[in-house]
Amino acid sequence: MIVNKANLEAVFINIKTTFNRAFDAAPSDWEKTTMKIPSGSSQNNYNWLSRFPKMREWIGDKVIKALAAFKYIVINKDWEATIAVDRNDIEDDTLGIYAIQAQEAGFSAKQLPGEIDTDLKNGAFANTCYDGQFFYDTDHPVGNGAEVPVASVSNKFAAVLSAANLAAVEASYGALRHAIMNFTDDEGRKLGLVPDLLEGPPALEAVMNIIATADKLQDNNPNPYKGTCTVKVNAGLTSATGYMLHVTSRPIKPFIYQERKAPVFVQATDPSSDAVFMRKEFKYGAEARAVGAYGLWQLSAASTGQG
Repeated sequence: MIVNKANLEAVFINIKTTFNRAFDAAPSDWEKTTMKIPSGSSQNNYNWLSRFPKMREWIGDKVIKALAAFKYIVINKDWEATIAVDRNDIEDDTLGIYAIQAQEAGFSAKQLPGEIDTDLKNGAFANTCYDGQFFYDTDHPVGNGAEVPVASVSNKFAAVLSAANLAAVEASYGALRHAIMNFTDDEGRKLGLVPDLLEGPPALEAVMNIIATADKLQDNNPNPYKGTCTVKVNAGLTSATGYMLHVTSRPIKPFIYQERKAPVFVQATDPSSDAVFMRKEFKYGAEARAVGAYGLWQLSAASTGQG
């Protein structure tokens, strides 16, 4: 193949088409626990998370829920995946390997939100959310300090996940479920949350499936929690013992994918560029601007599983 502008354009249109097809076809399930929030600048401010809206009877003047004195600003990050195309491969018309790489680049670009989501979960015991506490912590402040004194509320536990018998499942899965269902707002009113997704690493897949779907526990007694959740096995989780329980039915999710620029295909194909002159390389790949953040801790609880 003669390397000229027209042929280069045709080559990279084909590569871009392969990239886009792979991107569109790639599976993705991060939306179950994570909400996408568009970003119009270099950063977003999430102090609005301190207001958990809940309808109340309107008697007299409206009760205005002001922003708490929290400051939670999240700055976007740059992401890229770049592949070099050797000019000789274009001249020799041996571009098959780049089609495979373009497919992988498209797949990888589609996984970016999910990878950011998993990173958030891996760091949730040690990274802070909007109230200044770790996302999973034992002392989230709840209360308005007036009618309702500020108290410490926990969404962090330590019990080993077990389906051995009723006492074991109550102490692990049941403890997380009951905690979420008892969370209140700053005025002491129950939030009415019902968790519905149990997430953990591959090492806990069998136990999670017993809790979620089996008629009986491992001691052959009835399983009262059958059907109370679905299961998500996350192979990206770094802990082999930790597990999380999420509320996914609300518009607001436990985690945030902040997107400034969705992944897009980019290319550098100028034959007169330094890269081509010095290294006979053309380049293509994907670029994005995005970052992860923590949403409402009330929508999730977790255990280290370390007892």
